[in-house]
Amino acid sequence: MEIEPKTIIAGIFLVLLWAGEGLLPFYPEFPKGMRQRVGHDARNLALGAGNALLMAVLFGAVFVAVEVWAEDRSVGLLRILDAPGWLTLGLAILFFDLWMYLWHRANHRIPFLWRFHRMHHSDPAMDVSTGLRFHPGEMVLSSMARLAVLPLLGMSLWHLAIYEALLLPVILFHHSNLRIPRWMDHGLLAVIVTPAMHRVHHSRWQPETDSNYGSILPWWDMIFRSFRLREDARTIQLGLEGFDEDRWQTLGGMLRTPLGGPGSDPADETRNGETIGDREKV
Repeated sequence: MEIEPKTIIAGIFLVLLWAGEGLLPFYPEFPKGMRQRVGHDARNLALGAGNALLMAVLFGAVFVAVEVWAEDRSVGLLRILDAPGWLTLGLAILFFDLWMYLWHRANHRIPFLWRFHRMHHSDPAMDVSTGLRFHPGEMVLSSMARLAVLPLLGMSLWHLAIYEALLLPVILFHHSNLRIPRWMDHGLLAVIVTPAMHRVHHSRWQPETDSNYGSILPWWDMIFRSFRLREDARTIQLGLEGFDEDRWQTLGGMLRTPLGGPGSDPADETRNGETIGDREKV
């Protein structure tokens, strides 16, 4: 089985960032030491590996079939534009990153999607491994949506592969617990989502949770007025109300997250202790 270049790139960044945050941690999140850190990260990595295998089995051939269908019929915005290859690639990355922003925002606004996405936010000790902590249900829903988005945009699978080769290191970076100088973080913020920006998104205070949805580019949050920073990020309380107990942090507990905890009653969906309807009142 051939290993994709994006997997190798992500693996290198994962190891480097894991080592870096061990030497220069931003939050002292593991009071019980290395054993607690390794257990936490192993669970998140197991989810990431399981999701990668599941998506390959369920959707690998389907994505190829959809691309062949769209190519044969010249379906999609980028195919209609018929621009030079370099411009088509740039537009594909730009448009798909906008889609990722909109999809992420929908995961916070639509109760059914939030049930799955909240597992990602329930991590009380965000670090580089949190960038791989997504519920399989969320991954399936995201892949199903992509089956429509990719042909509509006219993106080829090689466009998607390049986008993901850029995306994965950035996601690992902005989830990492690495302490970097403030000036460096704010400088990088001109072109990519940084740890200072994404830590706000993982705050358990709902107005901050519902901000900073960007994946690679921070520009969408600035354009659509969902950008937010906190002066002292060390005061951010990570995690999600109602999911702090150890039972929600086991592999089984994480997989059960859509079915239990706050908001388990569809008539009373909650976010961090507040009803969904209360969000506009904040």
